[in-house]
Amino acid sequence: MIAVLNANVSRWRWIALTLGVTVTTVILGCGDDSGLARRYRVTGMVRYKGQPVTKGTIAFEPANPPLPEGRHASGFIENGSYTLTTATEGDGALPGEYNVVISSSSLDTRELAKGGLLHQGDAAHQKALKADKSPIPIKYARADSSGLKAKVEARPTTINFDLTD
Repeated sequence: MIAVLNANVSRWRWIALTLGVTVTTVILGCGDDSGLARRYRVTGMVRYKGQPVTKGTIAFEPANPPLPEGRHASGFIENGSYTLTTATEGDGALPGEYNVVISSSSLDTRELAKGGLLHQGDAAHQKALKADKSPIPIKYARADSSGLKAKVEARPTTINFDLTD
């Protein structure tokens, strides 16, 4: 009877070990096809004068390491919130130091494109461009004037930006 119990315990240990190795192999093998190193989730809020920026874009431009080791990461701002993407939707950014640019526009190209394709030469498009106003200072749209910097660590990170005049 004891020999039968020992045989069953040994079989279950073997099954547990095999299952553990298989699961570990599957988990470690999961990734994307970008060929890039691991990216870490970066999210945050963008506010101007204490209020969330309604819509816009944010881009992290690599400072250290610079290109080609560093890679750009960007995201859309919706009601102040953003999530960065480097290669696949929401995958985050590579660890490193970045110069940050933020742009926002009152121009909604989705409205201009209703009823057909949007062409830059169209009168409606040209009129909208002339009337466009940036709800945040334009200095934030350029890396050399934004003054915004960020450091992405090798872990999920929240990085908020409070913009002023």
